[in-house]
Amino acid sequence: MQLLKKIFKSKKTSTFNQQVENVLGLVPGNTMLYNAALSHRSVQESADQNNERLEYLGDAILSAIVADYLFKRYPYKGEGFLTEMRSKMVNRQQLNDIAIKMGLNKITLYNKFDNSLRNSQIFGNTLEAVVGAVYLDKGYKKTLHWVLKQIVIPHMFVDDLEGIDINLKNKLIGWASKNGHKLTFELAEEKIEGNRRHFTINTVLNDEILSVGKGFTKKDASQIAAQSALEKLGI
Repeated sequence: MQLLKKIFKSKKTSTFNQQVENVLGLVPGNTMLYNAALSHRSVQESADQNNERLEYLGDAILSAIVADYLFKRYPYKGEGFLTEMRSKMVNRQQLNDIAIKMGLNKITLYNKFDNSLRNSQIFGNTLEAVVGAVYLDKGYKKTLHWVLKQIVIPHMFVDDLEGIDINLKNKLIGWASKNGHKLTFELAEEKIEGNRRHFTINTVLNDEILSVGKGFTKKDASQIAAQSALEKLGI
C-alpha cells in the first residue's frame, strides 16, 4: 500500500512539474514553492501554503529587475521617466494580462465558483508569486535571466509603452476623488545643489503625509511621490 501511495504521489508530482515547465519554461527544483505560488487563498488558507507571501517577495524582486533593466536601457533618462516606465511595466492590469498570455490562468488553483475572483487580477498576483518562487528556487541571477526571457522581452513592449502617457499624479487624484479622500501635493523643500535645483514633494492624504518624492523638477518629484503613494495604497 505504501509503495502504491509513493508511486501515485510521484506521478502527481511529475505531472505538476511538467505543467509548470510547459507554462514557465523552466524545470522546478523545489516543487512545494511552485505549489504555493499557484495556490490562491480561496483554496488554501494557510499562509505557508498559499501565494500571498510569495507574491510579496516576487513583487519586490520583479520591481528590482525591471528597475535594473530600465536603468541600463536608458542611461541618460531621469528618475521621473524611469519611475513612470516601471509603473507602466509592472502595473496590476499589465501583469494580469501577461499572466493570462503565459497560461498561468490554466494552472492557478482558486475558487472558480467565486465570480468576483474571475474578474479580479489574481493571475497577475500569481505571476508575482511565481517570480518569488523562482527566486527562492533558482537564486537571483537565474531569476533575472528568466524574467527577461519569459516576461519582459516577449510581453513588455518597452518602445510602445514609452509612447503611452500615464500620469501617476492624475491617477492618484482620481482615486482620491472617487473614494472621498482629501489629497494634496505640497512642496516641502526647494534647494540648489551643484548648480541644480532639487525639489521635494509630499503627498498628503487626509492631512497626513503619505509619501515623499524628490526630483530635479516639480513634475518629476510629484510623479515619484505619486508612484510611492500608489504602491503604499496597493493601487
